[in-house]
Amino acid sequence: MSNSSSINQFLLLPFADTRQLQLLHFCRFLGIYLAALLGNGLIIATIAWHHHLYTSMYFFLLNLSVLNLGSISTTVPKAMANSLWDNRSISYTGCAAQLFYFAFLISVEYFLLTVMSYDRYVAICQPLHYRTLLGSRASAHMAAAAWTSGFLEALLHTANTFSEPLCQGNSVGQFFCEIPHILRLSCSHSESLREVGLIVVSACLAFGCFVFMVVSYVWIFRAVLRIPLQQGWHKAFSMCLPHLTVVFLFLSTAIFSYLKPPSMSFPSLDLVVSVLYSVVPPVVNSLIYSLRNQEFKDALRKLMNFCYSEAIKCLFSSAQ
Repeated sequence: MSNSSSINQFLLLPFADTRQLQLLHFCRFLGIYLAALLGNGLIIATIAWHHHLYTSMYFFLLNLSVLNLGSISTTVPKAMANSLWDNRSISYTGCAAQLFYFAFLISVEYFLLTVMSYDRYVAICQPLHYRTLLGSRASAHMAAAAWTSGFLEALLHTANTFSEPLCQGNSVGQFFCEIPHILRLSCSHSESLREVGLIVVSACLAFGCFVFMVVSYVWIFRAVLRIPLQQGWHKAFSMCLPHLTVVFLFLSTAIFSYLKPPSMSFPSLDLVVSVLYSVVPPVVNSLIYSLRNQEFKDALRKLMNFCYSEAIKCLFSSAQ
């Protein structure tokens, strides 16, 4: 019987069997990846360049964009390389690293979305205390707590998952290494139950964060409904709807992926759902925040005009 020490590599689930479809998937993922790099890169550059965006809301948005870049860079480049070179393999160390970084970045993103809901609550319900409750120091501490908590959770899950003996082959039913699919290769039922117990604890923590976000937005909507002017309604909803949309997209796809019944577990369906919660959010998050936020759109327009004018100056100087 083989164990984890004898496994040198894992075989990932391919997107297609024919060469033409593999190249098509490579082109699609290349476009998605470049869109994510461009969108999140513009958010990071705009917030860093525009001093008027040095507030806690945009500080958390900058962190979210960094997380989006990290999470999509953890999964998509390897999937692109496998499709391009007609290869399914990933090394044992590479699989462990991919699982850790993805769990780390996804956990931090969820904790950060929870912090962002509190930021919106203070901005809407306690605007006079906003700078006191969410100053630069407090925002940095909250972001650091989210990053640290995500790191510790991912480290615990990764260490426990790969400490188990694996004897059910090396074929992973996913296009990237993920905890549930690695657990299916485990020899020991008791070891798997230990990791399942950790997942249950993490799920309870995630549910607590979800309740916190729901309560925050209940108070936010109650406060918004008291605003007499329609313009105030529009401003409040424009601040909150992007965050709500991102949370809904993130939670709905992840919950369906992890909690769907075994009877609904098909390789093709698993691939589609995993793409929805691991690949799509990093791309659409930038669109959601940039299209719904007028202040950010104005800052982005100024940055683009500045870059355009500097490029024209460089062209004229080089021509002379």
